[in-house]
Amino acid sequence: MQLQEKLIVEKVKELIEPVIKNMGYRLFDVEFKSERGWVLRIILDKDGGITIGDCEEVSKRVSALLDVEDIIPVSYLLEVSSPGLTRELTKPAHYEFFQGRLIKLILKEPVEGKREIKGYIEGVKEGILHIREKETNKEYHIPISFIAKANLEIEKW
Repeated sequence: MQLQEKLIVEKVKELIEPVIKNMGYRLFDVEFKSERGWVLRIILDKDGGITIGDCEEVSKRVSALLDVEDIIPVSYLLEVSSPGLTRELTKPAHYEFFQGRLIKLILKEPVEGKREIKGYIEGVKEGILHIREKETNKEYHIPISFIAKANLEIEKW
């Protein structure tokens, strides 16, 4: 992402996060990308999940706020969505929020001979993810910089 896009994302986050929090939602992520034109994607979460009605409500409120503040210098499409059940985890705060949940990691480099680990998040401290492998119950300490991809997994009962 170029500098201008990063600045826009930071300004949007700063502007909308208090509003979204006040509405009872958590701001999971903000993206500003050139796809088939510019797209501002606001990704929400809340306990129990996000509904289409939640997305519509936030979209109306955020759209009005962004129109008044006029911080995006190009025309864009506003998208408000949920990160989904198998959402990708990209930031330390995501791992902290989902502590105790089952995730699947794909690593850039092997850790103790493994490039893929499925396990439960034990915590994050100083850039290190602590994860307990589901099958063996072994705990791994993985630098977040080693993670190529991480997604929540659906627990099968």
